[in-house]
Parts: sequence; structure tokens; C-alpha cells
Amino acid sequence: MTLRRSIIVVGHRGDPYRVRENTLPSLRSAVERGADAVEIDVRVTRDGMPVLLHDASLKRLWGHDRPLARLSHAEVDGLTDGGVPTLREALAAVGTHRTMIDLPGGTEESVRTVMDAVRECGAAERVYYCAGPRTMLAVRAADPSAEIAMTWTTLAPPRPALLEAVRPRWLNYRFGLLSSELTDRVHRDGMLVSAWTADTRRSMRRLVGHGVDSITTNRVDALHRVLTGHANSPSDAVS
Repeated sequence: MTLRRSIIVVGHRGDPYRVRENTLPSLRSAVERGADAVEIDVRVTRDGMPVLLHDASLKRLWGHDRPLARLSHAEVDGLTDGGVPTLREALAAVGTHRTMIDLPGGTEESVRTVMDAVRECGAAERVYYCAGPRTMLAVRAADPSAEIAMTWTTLAPPRPALLEAVRPRWLNYRFGLLSSELTDRVHRDGMLVSAWTADTRRSMRRLVGHGVDSITTNRVDALHRVLTGHANSPSDAVS
């Protein structure tokens, strides 16, 4: 049976099981393997350059226990041999594909810096933003027209006052929280449902059955095969 292919496939930090996350080769690999969109994490260096990094420091990915917020862009470049791309470079690398920008540790100032860079790149129409409510309130304050996927980590629905202030297009849930009932409720409230981060066939198929609109994954090719009804390769054998 062929499953519906209208679900958006989002590469989580690119294609991190094959290529180091949040790097240009990782983003390109996700697109080549069938991602409709890529999710990237964006932080701002000491001198105000938006760059791709999930963690607050360079330790896990690059082996340097140095907080990004205390480093200039030139210093980051030197420590990583140019491996940490700027937001501008990332948006160019994915071309016309949609980009979900996660804003870990976002502040009002850093949010404005990132959104200004998106506008300067002419990419506002293909970018949407995700993070928790406080950061999404900052996004909404910076741009009344921004597309928002508000990350929500509980089964309790967001308060109406919060939804009115943020006006998200999406609610972004950890995949294990989702059910058909929850998806139906969000749809009735006029929003779309995105799920993160599903990496097994079992979880992918369950989310499809729940009627979600978008799935973020570290295994773009596996999800693509599930959605097109060709999930029979040995690499998909994880339950």
C-alpha cells in the first residue's frame, strides 16, 4: 500500500547520520535524499553573525569547550576550519527548499539579528521558525507575518491567550506525544501538526496514521521510502 506523500519531510540538522549536523554538506545531503525542508539551529556569535550550531559551545561537535556567544565569527572559523556555516551560506546551500530555523537560547536581540539576516537574503517566504513560546513571542514581535511552528512539550493545549499572541501556523510536538486525537484537536483549532524527531519505521508509520502534516527526522531517505511505500531496504529494518 502506498502511503500519502503530502506529509512534509524535514531533515533534522540536515542529514546527521551521514554527515556532521548543521554543516553545508549535511544540508545538501538531506536535500539530495528527498527532504522537502531542512531544520537548522541558529545562534549568534559575539560580533553578531548568525551561524549554525545547536549547542551553546563548540565542545560536542568541534572539540573546543568554548561558548559560541564569547567568540567572534573569525574565531569560530579558525577553531572549526570553516566548518560552521553562516545562516546566509546555509540558505544559499538549500536553494528554494523550505528552511525551519530553530532558535535555541534565543533572545529578543538574537531573534531580530537572525530575522534581519533572513530578510537580507530574500528568504523570508521560505523560512519558518520553531522554538518554545517565549522565543516565538519574540519572533512574532519582530515580524507580524512570520510563519511559526511553536514547539509544545505537553499534552495540555496551549492557552488561548498564548495562541492569540503567537499566532502559530504549526504546533511542533515531540513524536512520542502525538495521537490521532491530539492531531485532530490541533487541526480543529486551525493549525498544522509537525513532529520531531522520528527515526524508526515504526514511529514514522505511526505518525502517518495519526495524520500529522510534517515529520522531522535524522533519516530522510528512510522516511521518504516509508511515505512512498518502498520501505523494504535493509537500512529500514530498525523497528
